[in-house]
Amino acid sequence: MTSYLRPRSRRGFTLIELLVVIAIIAILIALLLPAVQQAREAARRTQCKNNLKQISLALHNYHDIHSVFPSGWIAVNAGVPSAHSGTSGVGWGAMILPQMEQNNVYQMFNSTRPLTDPSNTAFLRVQIGAYKCASDPKPDYFTINQEGTSTGIAQLPTANYLGVFGPENLDDCENSPGNLPVMADGTCKGSGMFYHNSSVRMRDLIDGTSNSLMTGERKTNAKLNWFSSWPGMIAEGEEAFQRVCGSADHVPNHPSQHFDDFSSHHIGGAQFSLADGSARFISENIDRGVYQSIATIQGAEVVGEF
Repeated sequence: MTSYLRPRSRRGFTLIELLVVIAIIAILIALLLPAVQQAREAARRTQCKNNLKQISLALHNYHDIHSVFPSGWIAVNAGVPSAHSGTSGVGWGAMILPQMEQNNVYQMFNSTRPLTDPSNTAFLRVQIGAYKCASDPKPDYFTINQEGTSTGIAQLPTANYLGVFGPENLDDCENSPGNLPVMADGTCKGSGMFYHNSSVRMRDLIDGTSNSLMTGERKTNAKLNWFSSWPGMIAEGEEAFQRVCGSADHVPNHPSQHFDDFSSHHIGGAQFSLADGSARFISENIDRGVYQSIATIQGAEVVGEF
């Protein structure tokens, strides 16, 4: 008797089973993707904080060498302080380049000429990675226009870290002499660490180094031309002071924030460095009074924890 072996049939996936597998994979990706994004943002946030610590160390080293912190920006016109129209315009971020291990870049700067002078063109083209927060998407350069016009004056490198001017409005630096914050001699003086032609020393920090903000973050808004930079203030430029210094008029990430406010893409607030050299995250829910108190250096406020 002859027997025949029946071939074993191969059973594949049905359409329903295939769809179930695809759905499971999609759910897993949906669960994992936010975790991956959060991990990446946490790494970027840590990098941004480390940048602030590096800047703080450079500022302290600058003070050790010169016995004074750098000016927010230097601007003089015919020997008279002029916040908006004076030159050379060099800002605090350029002054500490040697302490940021960027002495070769600093040597490119012609301090006897305005920032917009052709001799400083190459200097303005340099990108400094430590002045940028990876959480903030932005171009490498932007064009600053002459105030009230669409005429470009200079192309500047972008940055994310500003010197703390105080709670005063930086727009008011365009006031005439004698109308605060512009002093009778033409100096625009904030109550924070960095302002026009400032010369703050460690002994001036009567509020205490751990209660005085030094630098902070600001995010870019290309649609509104909200770009920050590190070389300095461009004379007669549009919102020129706001490019290098920031105001504590509003708390970080405030819905009604102005260009001169501090902000970031970090959820819940922004990062700052303090005059003691530390860097910390300041919540956007901080009390406005407390926030403005730590933005000053001689307010003699009793702040407590923040």
